[in-house]
Amino acid sequence: MLYSRITTRFGPMLLTANEVGLTGAYFEGQKYFPELGSEDVLMPGFPVLGQAAQQMAEFERGERADFSLPLAPQGTVFQLAVWRALLNIKAGALSQYGRIAQEVGAPAAARAVGAAVGRNPVSVIIPCHRVIGASGALTGYAGGVERKRALLIFEAETFNA
Repeated sequence: MLYSRITTRFGPMLLTANEVGLTGAYFEGQKYFPELGSEDVLMPGFPVLGQAAQQMAEFERGERADFSLPLAPQGTVFQLAVWRALLNIKAGALSQYGRIAQEVGAPAAARAVGAAVGRNPVSVIIPCHRVIGASGALTGYAGGVERKRALLIFEAETFNA
């Protein structure tokens, strides 16, 4: 795995990639944070890692609402379908687990969608933070509910202005 570390207004992140694209964007300390091993290579100059860092900076400055990166997250067929559906949620907008379940053709699978959303390895870029509970509650977020709240407030103020 190739990786780099960046600093964001929402906390430090680890970006990971392979030859196909970006495989991860993890906030330090979040659930499912990957362990780095001796075979992993720090390579911030790797093209997709540099592009991801640049686009995150543009996002934070309010210059970019959508990311344009080759993505290569690893997951089950169902998880990949859910993560693709998340890409349709625009900055400043919200969706719900049940709505995503319908979108992926599994209307009774809101809980399974919740589990897949929670395992999203590409935080912010695949916008799992934009999914809330049916009641409107900010449900769990692998990066922490306070970070989810901060991301949603930032997007509402920046992209809905």
